[in-house]
Amino acid sequence: MYPAIEPYEVGRLEVTKVHSLYYEVSGNKDGSPVVFLHGGPGGGVDAKDRGFFNPKKYKIVLFDQRGAGKSTPSACLEENTTWDLVRDIETLRNKLGIEKWHVFGGSWGSTLALTYAQTHPGRVKSLVLRGIFTLRKSELRFFYQDGASHLFPEAWEEYIAPIPEEERHDMMQAYHSRLNSSDDKTRIIAAKAWSKWEMSTSRLRVSPEAVAEADKDDYAKSASSCLLAGAYTKLAPSFSAFARIENHYFVNEGFMRDGQLLEKQEIDKIRDIPTIVVQGRYDVVCPATTAYALKKVWPKITLHIVPDAGHSSREPGIEKLLVEAADEMAKLEID
Repeated sequence: MYPAIEPYEVGRLEVTKVHSLYYEVSGNKDGSPVVFLHGGPGGGVDAKDRGFFNPKKYKIVLFDQRGAGKSTPSACLEENTTWDLVRDIETLRNKLGIEKWHVFGGSWGSTLALTYAQTHPGRVKSLVLRGIFTLRKSELRFFYQDGASHLFPEAWEEYIAPIPEEERHDMMQAYHSRLNSSDDKTRIIAAKAWSKWEMSTSRLRVSPEAVAEADKDDYAKSASSCLLAGAYTKLAPSFSAFARIENHYFVNEGFMRDGQLLEKQEIDKIRDIPTIVVQGRYDVVCPATTAYALKKVWPKITLHIVPDAGHSSREPGIEKLLVEAADEMAKLEID
């Protein structure tokens, strides 16, 4: 990773009457523009995310998607779909006066990157993707219903604990009702359990520190209403937004056709965009089968399968290859 830097521009982008997005720009003002798309959905960006990019070569754009991170209102589901986010990326690009940029995203960020590129292929210089996720029902079922549970039975036990046995045949829907409950306690328990499940499974070697984060309490605005200004609930905002928005997208199947991102007519739109994919061999959140499916329908991509890694971008092998991929894309001629 490149050394820590600070942004030279920080701002807010009003994309609707409801949503205001946090964004920042760092690196070289005259460098090749790159936009970083965070995971989740609902995850938000981190200062460390700037470190994937050579600050001498890149103009680095980070932003928090609707309801995530420093964007407001936190955890809001109103006017929050995949297609809203695609429009937001274009709105930000236009605001910053960028003609064409590199797009970098992992996990849900890879989903959004593919969706954006297939919608606006002429605006994408290259793609660097990690932990490919295409929102197919089979992928969601593997992680949230029957698959990853076979590898992490003790963590799974904690994940299903808040859900009565008679509702466990559809865990995403069961969590949906609780994450949108009017009862603070119900929402808190559900958000923590949902987030802890992902933290417990995201690395080849489980990080106790990351798992412990999901148990921390803090004061944040209630997510029971987008426009609620006064009420407070004891729940870290990142996990409230992460759980609620992620579940919202998944119960709605990403607001797209099942398998849409892998369809030939969609891949045909982006076949000539230089693309590097970094995939952990033992990723159980976004298993390697999806990255392999992408490679089969799009043979021109470069696919790196990291033999000693899971899902997290912070694992050494994945981190190293992502930095190298960004370095490689910086060599492309700027249009």
